[in-house]
Amino acid sequence: MEKVIEIEHLKKSFADNTVIKDLSLHLLKGENLVILGKSGQGKSVTIKCIVGMITPDEGSIKVFGEEVTNLDETQLLEFRVKMGFLFQGGALYDSMSVRDNLEFPLRKVLRMKDEHEITDRCIEILDAVGLSDSIDLMPSSLSGGMRKRMALARTLIVRPQILFYDEPTTGLDPVTSSEISELILHVQEKYKTSSIIVTHDISCTKITGDRIIILDDGKCRTEGTFEELKNSKDKLTQAFFKSI
Repeated sequence: MEKVIEIEHLKKSFADNTVIKDLSLHLLKGENLVILGKSGQGKSVTIKCIVGMITPDEGSIKVFGEEVTNLDETQLLEFRVKMGFLFQGGALYDSMSVRDNLEFPLRKVLRMKDEHEITDRCIEILDAVGLSDSIDLMPSSLSGGMRKRMALARTLIVRPQILFYDEPTTGLDPVTSSEISELILHVQEKYKTSSIIVTHDISCTKITGDRIIILDDGKCRTEGTFEELKNSKDKLTQAFFKSI
């Protein structure tokens, strides 16, 4: 199967703190890859390196066969259109309505001008995330779960091929967390996306993960399906799955 992301021997330090020591991993086309690991193991740093927000010290990062570390700022901006990043806090523009939040990337990133096409795209994406009646609301009137859905809608509006979810269920109650996890699956099926999901939520991992890797000491300690890791004899792996 085609690899859309390939990372080899990635290293990244901040001052005297080496966060990523020697990380190699890949993401297959159409796959949801979950990255687990204790705090400070480089999960979020890894995805920020992939999208060019952080420059690694050593190693190779290829996305669609293109070496990301060789791209200049202009090339990175063009390249990022293929990738969507769902931040923990959603990063919505609170002064803009739901409609305006969605229209902004269409106008500024994709340079769309046809008003009917813009409106149709907004309605389609809101329907896909279950917010079809919220187009004229302000972000402040949305619940935590609705804000997550809205943030995902704004990420999807430019139709990226790869999605990065950074702790998508943080701060949500168990029922809403389950709904967001199911939504991630729905997005994968509907839009044929390939995704990397960074999470501490083992329930989210179970629902969304086609394959799971566990980071430890700046490296990939183990990988496999949910059932394979759940039945692992490795003590660190068992610690993540003991609540299931």
